[in-house]
Amino acid sequence: MDSHILSIVLFTPLAGMFPLMFIPKENKTLIKVWANVVMVIGFLVSLPLWWRLDRSNADFQLVERANWIPSIGAQYHIGIDGISLLMVLLTTVIGLISVFSSWSAIEDRLKEYYCFFLLLQTGMLGVFMALDFFLFYVFWEVMLVPMYFIIGVWGGPRKLYAAIKFFLYTLFGSVLMLLGILTLYFHHYNQFGVYTFDILALMKMTVPLYIQKWVFWGFFLGFAIKVPMFPFHTWLPDAHVEAPTAGSVILAGVLLKMGTYGFIRFSLPLLPDASKDSTTIKVIAWLSIIGIVYGALVSLMQKDWKKLVAYSSVSHLGFCTLGIIALNPNGLSGSIIQQVNHGISTGMLFLIVGIVYERRHTREISEYGGLSNVMPRYAIIFCIAMLSSAGMPLLNGFIGEFTILQGAYEVSKLWAAVTVSGIVLGAAYLLWLYQRTMFGPITNPKNEKLQDLNLREYAYLLPLVAWAFWIGIYPKPYFEILEKPVAKIVKRIQPDYYRVRNLPDPLPEPRPVAQVVPTP
Repeated sequence: MDSHILSIVLFTPLAGMFPLMFIPKENKTLIKVWANVVMVIGFLVSLPLWWRLDRSNADFQLVERANWIPSIGAQYHIGIDGISLLMVLLTTVIGLISVFSSWSAIEDRLKEYYCFFLLLQTGMLGVFMALDFFLFYVFWEVMLVPMYFIIGVWGGPRKLYAAIKFFLYTLFGSVLMLLGILTLYFHHYNQFGVYTFDILALMKMTVPLYIQKWVFWGFFLGFAIKVPMFPFHTWLPDAHVEAPTAGSVILAGVLLKMGTYGFIRFSLPLLPDASKDSTTIKVIAWLSIIGIVYGALVSLMQKDWKKLVAYSSVSHLGFCTLGIIALNPNGLSGSIIQQVNHGISTGMLFLIVGIVYERRHTREISEYGGLSNVMPRYAIIFCIAMLSSAGMPLLNGFIGEFTILQGAYEVSKLWAAVTVSGIVLGAAYLLWLYQRTMFGPITNPKNEKLQDLNLREYAYLLPLVAWAFWIGIYPKPYFEILEKPVAKIVKRIQPDYYRVRNLPDPLPEPRPVAQVVPTP
């Protein structure tokens, strides 16, 4: 099992999807139970990865490789490092919680709904494991189809508009990314006489700067739309608002991270000269900063509870892309941890919205007020989620934002100064949302008899609360697991980074072995 553990993690949801297709559609309880059992198994088989990964090794581990389409140089090639590991575990946790939260929210076409979720889970896991560009692209595109149907079939009143917009935006970015992949593919053949999509082989190429720049901006559009960065974000609020609760959770918790992961895994190490180009850095940094402030300001103006949380993602993911383009260990480590944090805190916020929507069938903030009087336990969980998203010390959001600010300050004090305003605005819209919905008297009679959290809702909220406190209080294991792979990326872009700053090098060059000359 150990030699194929990644394949087991990857294909467990897909394997569970096929028996689900043969369960009679009338047996709704069995369909729900089976889908949840499959996701629990998928989570459990992913847990050993946390202990199996060697923290002292910066290279990809648990690698599996097999010929797939040898005529074009495509392989089934998967592996993980510390960065991939956190994304895989985030996916299995958020995927399980999303399916479990659908228990009472979805009642129509259950079999198709859960089949799409299991297929989506395999697509997302494949993106984070693939070490072959062709395989990566297949998983990237596979993810599009189930998410399109989850929004378009089980979404809100404008579901088709939101689903088509999501599909077209992502497909447009994917095509440009594909052109970049093919450029590297043919350049490798010109240099070595071999066609391959192997990412590790492509890293050994010498690519002229002008080619790197063209490929970088092709990748940029593909990944920036997925993040989404400002100004490519306009599909996100519609998709979030119209998607069912579980769709919003998986979209915010995992799918958006595929864009930031793409920057870290492919754009930086494959195109180091283009990545450290001054124009590249300025454009991405200022787009990130504008996104941070813009997303927060637009969130302040929202009247729809779910749309407010959706626009907050634009702001929070601006921190992640800013940390990436800082091109230093603090920025990159903070970005990756903040991606996990965003999955936790924003996932909780969407679940919080979904709970009251199931009871009241409205997301208008003005419809609520004084909910803490009738739902005190709900108000406590909401408070933790809100403070987590706002970056309160001892909760996860603080660790990520603080580390990103360290990385940004190292590059530009102006970046850090402007970015801080996004943190202040973030606290403003979250606290104002909480005050309007939780405090004061109950002015709407429809809210007087709302039911507080039930056991099932506790079951999917409390693990996220525990995870938020763990990262906030003891983040050391996360920094340890990221230290080596992050250092590898930094040294790929800036080989002298640690030496110039007199910092200890996490990946010291091996000393040459002295040759002993035998005496005659």
